[in-house]
Amino acid sequence: MKLLKRQILVLFLLACILVSAGCISEKPVADEESSSLADEVIGTAAGEQAGNLRDAPSEVLIQKEYIASKVRDAAAIIEEKGEESFSEFRQPESEWFMDDFYIFVWKTDGTRLVYPPDTSGEGENMSGLQDSMGKPVGRLFIETALNDGGEGWVSYYWPKPGETEPSLKYAFIRGVSPDGEDCLVGSGFYADDYILTKNLDECEHFSREGNIYITNLFHPDLYDRDVHLNYSIAHTILASGEALAPHRMKNPEIHYVLEGEGVIYIEDLPVDLRPGEMVYIPANATQSTHNTGSVNFTFLAINEPAWRVENEEILE
Repeated sequence: MKLLKRQILVLFLLACILVSAGCISEKPVADEESSSLADEVIGTAAGEQAGNLRDAPSEVLIQKEYIASKVRDAAAIIEEKGEESFSEFRQPESEWFMDDFYIFVWKTDGTRLVYPPDTSGEGENMSGLQDSMGKPVGRLFIETALNDGGEGWVSYYWPKPGETEPSLKYAFIRGVSPDGEDCLVGSGFYADDYILTKNLDECEHFSREGNIYITNLFHPDLYDRDVHLNYSIAHTILASGEALAPHRMKNPEIHYVLEGEGVIYIEDLPVDLRPGEMVYIPANATQSTHNTGSVNFTFLAINEPAWRVENEEILE
């Protein structure tokens, strides 16, 4: 009975991973016509049902609501005070400007009016601003402020302060009209502070004897914060004719085939594998996987608990 429960748990985790495809597919980029964070990250229906799933809201929902609330509050102040309010948004260590959080203000012709991280950039026209993927962020900010709802989320890739590699960021934009002039006010947050996304190119790679390549697609030890998960996912490639040496794991494993043809021997019992097939390997079972086809044999190896060198025994 305990074994069955463990199998069900591992299969459930695998199903969640494959449905979300957050690790093996391209990072999500919001559609330019509809860049709603609610649709991309949380979903309206999911948000309405969250109370049925757990009592406490998720970190990303808290941050999402916080950013939207601060932007709306800033917009209300701008409507009331006009340009006189701009100095408030530039004050360091204030509710409007701290760490990597700040409020920015543009005219809807693209002229940047408030930019606390670098006030020397105020006055520049940002209507042609693009992110590192070539997405027309400036135009999307302006269109969002001028749409019928007057507000919305825009996703884009932008380096964090002090970094050069771009990270996925979401900005909440709201239209505002101080003294009858159309403007926009906004702020954002970096998704990977709350949502983990990875692709193969970003992950740690290593190889074993022969043409065998393994990538740590997910492991809780790879992150500097508690992800509240204790399983790992390895993306494994066996070139044609290659085989993983016989070995045992102290924990059970799931293998899910992505490409090619192969056979896994579990206690000398062969199991033929094709794309879309899954095999459960009991704890402490001797296993060996062979590529029996003419192309790479690629599969995901899911370990629960997360893979540890002390849990693997290579058999010669």
